[in-house]
Amino acid sequence: MSTTTENETDTRESEAKAEVSIEQKETEGLSQGQIVRRRFFRHRAALTSIIVLGLIVILAFTSVGVNLWGLRIPGWWQYSWDQIPPKVNNGVPTLSLWPLQFGEHPFGQDEVGRDIFAVVMRGTQQSIMVMVIAGVVATLIGVVIGAIAGYYGKMTDSVLMRFTDIIITIPLIVIGSVLGNIFGSLGAAVLGVVIGLFAWTTMARLVRGEFLTLREREFVDAARVSGARDRRIIFRHILPNSVGVIVVNATLLMAGAILLESSLSFLGFGVQSPDTSLGKIISENQAAFSTRPWLFWWPGIFIIVIALCVNFIGDGLRDAFDPRQKKKPSERAMARAGRAKGPIAPVVDTTPSTDAHMVDVGIQTAYTGDDIVNFNDPRRELPGDVQHKPLDPER
Repeated sequence: MSTTTENETDTRESEAKAEVSIEQKETEGLSQGQIVRRRFFRHRAALTSIIVLGLIVILAFTSVGVNLWGLRIPGWWQYSWDQIPPKVNNGVPTLSLWPLQFGEHPFGQDEVGRDIFAVVMRGTQQSIMVMVIAGVVATLIGVVIGAIAGYYGKMTDSVLMRFTDIIITIPLIVIGSVLGNIFGSLGAAVLGVVIGLFAWTTMARLVRGEFLTLREREFVDAARVSGARDRRIIFRHILPNSVGVIVVNATLLMAGAILLESSLSFLGFGVQSPDTSLGKIISENQAAFSTRPWLFWWPGIFIIVIALCVNFIGDGLRDAFDPRQKKKPSERAMARAGRAKGPIAPVVDTTPSTDAHMVDVGIQTAYTGDDIVNFNDPRRELPGDVQHKPLDPER
């Protein structure tokens, strides 16, 4: 048994050394940024999500153009979201997969006659704008508050964290409803800023935890000894080592922001008319769900796809920045690494064969093979028994 255990331990150690050797060869001579980029591009779901999200952004901002603060750039689509063309095909979508054709109104028309493709593209623009602005604002506020609280500690940490706890106790949907009703008419950009001002709490707590750990490291002590100021230590030494946590949670903030914006617009507290967003499109056409379901399909699909893409990108960034998230090498790579390190000792099993015959004799267990006939019977010999008689299992 001890021989088997030792051989298994040696085998595991050899496999671990082979994995470490493969990891070192893959990252040899590469900077930290190159290692992160290589790991991220190996995440197929994240890479596919970037491509899909990029196509959605290009489609939304080039099809119907951009109208921002009075600056309007026309797009390549023939209709705008505020035009009311005559109805075609009773408003039914003209999109057909076989034979492939888009038609004049691929997503259909609403009861008024507006082209749903143009309306959905405009709503996608507004939702993406809210998502990005809210994510950036919440990330900046959360990083600053979390960094200051985690680095200074004591009274500063207590005050900032108690303020954070107060913001957390207030439901975000309630704050968004009140402020969205006030500032929603000012446009998607202002609504994104308002959402970001109250969505930073999770980021602040995570950054604080990272700073509490990193401020005790040796490189921070070396920076203090060299005379570096606190601001330089925070933003030049500790913050770059927390970039993994920050980037990953920034993507999660963006995914939550687009869902929150859609919820607020559906309730009527988000983007206000004459502009629109994906949640507002669903809210305006909820009475037509049974008669014109395509008015729900397209904005709902775009909300789901955008949120999933952002979440998958966040998963890929987490795997790229976290060194513990390593992909297990293939069997071929392990075999090559094993040959480079020398042959691995074979595992010899010295346990008794399960095919051996086993019988209980008193309080002892006797193993008998085909070549064993006689054995010492520990039981007391009874009258009439022949000594050294083979054991009778029925006895």
